[in-house]
Amino acid sequence: MPEHQALPDIVVGIDGSRTAIDAALWAVDDAVSRGIPLRLVCVVAPANTAPSGIHDVRTAERALREAIAAVESADETVKIEHEIVHGEPVHALKTACRGSAMLCVGAAGLAHSGRGRIGSTAAALAATAQCPVAIITAHHPPPLDGGWVVAEINESPARETTLRRATEEALLRHARLCVVTTWLSRYTDIHDNHAVADGNRLAKARLDRRLSDWRRRYPDLDVQAVAAHGSFVNYLARESGSIQLVVVAHDRANGIGELVGPPGRGALRDTNCGLLICEPQNVLSWRN
Repeated sequence: MPEHQALPDIVVGIDGSRTAIDAALWAVDDAVSRGIPLRLVCVVAPANTAPSGIHDVRTAERALREAIAAVESADETVKIEHEIVHGEPVHALKTACRGSAMLCVGAAGLAHSGRGRIGSTAAALAATAQCPVAIITAHHPPPLDGGWVVAEINESPARETTLRRATEEALLRHARLCVVTTWLSRYTDIHDNHAVADGNRLAKARLDRRLSDWRRRYPDLDVQAVAAHGSFVNYLARESGSIQLVVVAHDRANGIGELVGPPGRGALRDTNCGLLICEPQNVLSWRN
């Protein structure tokens, strides 16, 4: 079992959409590996909010039944809990996942259909929830070669947490781990291929030194270091076809909005790549 602090459950937001069921299916492996329940939460919103959301208990009950049936069909031994709560969806789910190991939501609810889309509820939860948030676009069997879990690592106090969570997911999902650092210098001409290549080599060498202890700790995990000139979003746009999950710090330098807003949506459009945002640093400090 991956190293982690034992927490009581994994919460999945259920709203009747296909991507919500995909999020529940994706979360099963995490719940099983931790030996904790999967709690399916459906929010009944006030009639004057979330035009395509759930506004009555009967519809919520039907959405939960469909999600429970899908999880049970996954043929995994996982304890399933479920509940219906009332309120505004973002606030209600933030309240429901307090103290949870993770919150999982579909990338696009009923109001935001389409691959590569991240709806407003998922984006708001990614920015404000106090636990890790997984935003799942679709749930499909992993590629035959396992694909990649990609972790963004830069000069951030949260880099160890990001690397640890990415390692957990790569081991759990039989994937390879790609650790990416990006750099940008105003003194480097992006059209100077030699200067960019030299900068990439230096950045990769620093990253490899950081990862040397990590590779010794996890000798059976394929860990690759990548240095890229430019933005992380541009890197994702180039490589998204081989990525099954992206793991980033909540407190990343360019903010979560870059990934859940238009730039990130464009980079991940037409892919099945999920996004895992680690818990905020203030939560880690409080727990420690």
